[in-house]
Amino acid sequence: MAHLRSGRTRALVLPVGLALTASLGFLPASAASAAPAHGAPVAAPADGPELSYVVNTRGGHDTVRQVRTAIAAAGGTVVIAYEQIGVIVVHSQNPGFAESIRRVRGVESAGATRTNPIVPQATTDIGVEQPLTAEQARTAAAEAVDGQDPMEPLQWDLPAIKADQAHKVSLGSSKVTAAVIDTGVDDTHPDLAANFDRAASANCVSGAPDTTDGAWRPKAGESDHGTHVAGTIAAARNGIGVTGVAPGVKVAGIKVANPNGFFYTESVVCGFVWAAEHGVDVTNNSYYTDPWLFNCRNDPDQGALVEAISRATRYAESRGTVNVAAAGNDAFDLAGATIEDTVSPNDAPQPLTRTIDPRKCVDTPAMLPGVVTVSATGAKGLKASYSNYGRGVIDVTAPGGDSTAYQTPAPPATSGLILSTLPGGKYGYKAGTSMATPHVVGVVALIKSSHPHASAALVKALLASEADATACGAPYDIDNDGKIDAVCEGSRNRNGFYGAGVVDALDAVRR
Repeated sequence: MAHLRSGRTRALVLPVGLALTASLGFLPASAASAAPAHGAPVAAPADGPELSYVVNTRGGHDTVRQVRTAIAAAGGTVVIAYEQIGVIVVHSQNPGFAESIRRVRGVESAGATRTNPIVPQATTDIGVEQPLTAEQARTAAAEAVDGQDPMEPLQWDLPAIKADQAHKVSLGSSKVTAAVIDTGVDDTHPDLAANFDRAASANCVSGAPDTTDGAWRPKAGESDHGTHVAGTIAAARNGIGVTGVAPGVKVAGIKVANPNGFFYTESVVCGFVWAAEHGVDVTNNSYYTDPWLFNCRNDPDQGALVEAISRATRYAESRGTVNVAAAGNDAFDLAGATIEDTVSPNDAPQPLTRTIDPRKCVDTPAMLPGVVTVSATGAKGLKASYSNYGRGVIDVTAPGGDSTAYQTPAPPATSGLILSTLPGGKYGYKAGTSMATPHVVGVVALIKSSHPHASAALVKALLASEADATACGAPYDIDNDGKIDAVCEGSRNRNGFYGAGVVDALDAVRR
């Protein structure tokens, strides 16, 4: 079976004409001298394109202060310094900025976050949703029983994780907040407005938080991806539209995608730090960090990007936040010996073709230690045709949707995709590990509602222990062409397709 190319967000084009959607430890303990090394530039050239960088420092406040001085000497301008994790976001037109600043005492690593200069981006959309038709809505409303929202009969994904049963016990606590780190969330949507947490929302696109009213919303023409994700987590049970996995919890929007749909490192770092410091219990990360599908630690630039985001995710977890991320949509074995990356860097005129070792080159944030990595299933409970997998990489699985040609839902549902909210009060279907991840986030929010004082580590342990173990099953030939499309390795209780199993919302509220 041909691999489907991953989007920047973890949603994808499905076959048959279906539409695209879309151990803590911080800084090194040793204190290094903060003084710039001899030979740091006195007058730096500024004749190159303006690029964005992250500079990762050793130590704390004093080191950051000294490195800021060296940054200025090297021709850089500090956008923001996250002293709590030792990461500084910088702009510079010095072509040799990164090489120069790496020689400065107190700097552990530094790298450019993009390959193209910082310029205003044209507004484009990431993918096209499959809108809910009026006929589908009428059919669903006719099937709805007492207590269900009108479109809930089309949400085959809720009973797949026992969320429909969980809702009879608890809808989740309004004291719990799930943050969607994504393309923005339309908090004016009637299914989201009542549950939206404005205080925990921001726009992090520049690398520094912008809390201007509505800055977290997608603008006209920008992607609807984040709004769809938010609805799966926490669409209100209010007699209209759809129902979220945890319809009683709060949801926040942290916008990190620029108008062209790129998720750059400085934005992602800002998103995690913002979430950590604003009471967020769980973050949803349905994207990979641009421009590299896999960042290789032995590359000076890419290694610095991995380090910056790793610091941010560890910091968030230290503050009690569980971070959940989508595994991706290329049908890759993330535990394999090699992977061919043909899309990186995706902001360059011509991407490279390179063979990478996933033990050394990682998808961020999905493959970072401590992050819950999610694969996707379809309506029949099998690994979705597109979903990445990998023994020891996948933690849990959840419904992400698949082509009805492969996995057809039981009536009255007619689409094998995931139905959720779209900007402007609309609804539509998408599929991808992007859509699986918010199901897991919703279950995490329910666990946190039941165990309000649980640490992030305990919540993750409960998530795995309460999941419904799912065996590999028969040889995987999802398109029935006689060829094995992927190999599942591991036991019933832990394997490369499903991790610890399908998340269980009912256990989340009754244990």
